[in-house]
Amino acid sequence: MSYLSEGFIQGLGLIFTMNEEVWTAVITTLKLSFLSMAVTLALGIPGGFILGYFSFPGRRILRIMVDTLLSIPTVVVGLFVYAFISNRGPLGGYGLLFSIPGMAIGQTILALPIVVALTASAVESVDDRLRLTLLTLGARGKRLALSTLWESRHQILLAAVTAYGRVTAEVGVSMMIGGNIKWHTRTITTAITLETGKGEFSTGIALGVLLLGLSFVLNWSLAALRRRTAS
Repeated sequence: MSYLSEGFIQGLGLIFTMNEEVWTAVITTLKLSFLSMAVTLALGIPGGFILGYFSFPGRRILRIMVDTLLSIPTVVVGLFVYAFISNRGPLGGYGLLFSIPGMAIGQTILALPIVVALTASAVESVDDRLRLTLLTLGARGKRLALSTLWESRHQILLAAVTAYGRVTAEVGVSMMIGGNIKWHTRTITTAITLETGKGEFSTGIALGVLLLGLSFVLNWSLAALRRRTAS
């Protein structure tokens, strides 16, 4: 088991010596996750609220479709997005293949059903007594909807964290659409896959530690935000 301890020590060395290859993958991951999560939340929270708050024809079928997309394999998403943005695809002229925006499209498709489904569930779980109280106080229309959304804020934050975990942990979309190009589209997860396959165990450990660190910082920040909004 000595190679584990040696690899861990060497991995920490790569982190603290600011190894360019390691930190480039981290920066690429941050750029990609920020772009994909911005689009996901901008579309997913309003979409989930509409699905959970309003009643309309086809709502049940739409909810089933959203729930089905929660388990869609990443390689399937990568395949379809690749077909659309490749040179022979309908979006081939935009240069999205092997680029961060192209990868963000695939990750958004993965994360969007999570935010929509969990936001809808959060809105549906709001206590009916709150709505009755607001109606008694004269709340109508926009005010009632915003109050319901505010009461669902903690669950929506959880939806955002869950979606973030989905996009940062996936490999299939990033590998197929981004191509794992060094200094350009190589993310933490694709770099871990590559370096471990090459036998560069220390590099994989360094990247894994940084990925766990990013997840910890995000969850700690959101926990602090939840405590602040609850007080």
